[in-house]
Amino acid sequence: MKWQGRRGSSNVEDRRGMGGGGKLVGGGISGIIIVVIVTLLSGGNIGDILGGITSGGTQSSAPYEQTAQEKELADFVSVVLADTEDVWSEVFQEEGMTYQDPTLVLYTGSVDSACGTATSAVGPFYCPGDAKLYIDLSFYDELQQRFQAPGDFAMAYVVAHEVGHHVQTLLGTTKKLDSLRQSLSETEYNKYQVRFELQADYLAGVWAKHAQGMNLLEEGDLEEALTAASAVGDDTIQKQAQGYTVPDSFTHGTSEQRKRWFYKGFNSGTIEGGDTFNAAEL
Repeated sequence: MKWQGRRGSSNVEDRRGMGGGGKLVGGGISGIIIVVIVTLLSGGNIGDILGGITSGGTQSSAPYEQTAQEKELADFVSVVLADTEDVWSEVFQEEGMTYQDPTLVLYTGSVDSACGTATSAVGPFYCPGDAKLYIDLSFYDELQQRFQAPGDFAMAYVVAHEVGHHVQTLLGTTKKLDSLRQSLSETEYNKYQVRFELQADYLAGVWAKHAQGMNLLEEGDLEEALTAASAVGDDTIQKQAQGYTVPDSFTHGTSEQRKRWFYKGFNSGTIEGGDTFNAAEL
């Protein structure tokens, strides 16, 4: 992706080295599977997962000494965030709406949010309670090594997916999904959660389409994003963790579904084509 020398976002909050109070408490399927699934770019409903986390504790005020690689990556995600601001401001304006920029929080180890306290094991997430994206930049290494999804545009997809959850919040989709929580069983609610996550993938694809229109994509970028989307599918992750899948526990969609909806967004470039909730097939 062509990003060097370009505008970075002013909506970046650097909490690296500060840490957060509390610890992650597992629940649901099993400790391992929860950590695995949460790592799948969870957003939107992160409060469910962090609900059992204790908060409090102290934070270090010592300045964080970043490496040259960390600085470059921090600059990169700032530029990507700026691009999402430009794209979604334009798209919302075309729809007669006003886009409100989210804030990107960089952290290391653990972090406090309006949705609770999380460790880096949670992976990147979006909290609708404070309209902030939370990313420990070490996830970039995890994308390359654990998920076998290298490349800067793979990380751009991660940021765009979380911004997609912010778009869903602004459009009222997140609130509608939350209203179903008390009336459905966990299995039935998971089906809606999958559609919610696939819509965020679609919205990430919409952003990528506009980035291409701004001549920002380089050869291989689209493939990097598709590889990342596939690598974090529920079926792929569960097979790696336990050797088999439990479809009723899926919360983000299969690898094929995540690729498909990102690519649909990329081909469409519009919000209108991303109604995953009424799609006959995912």
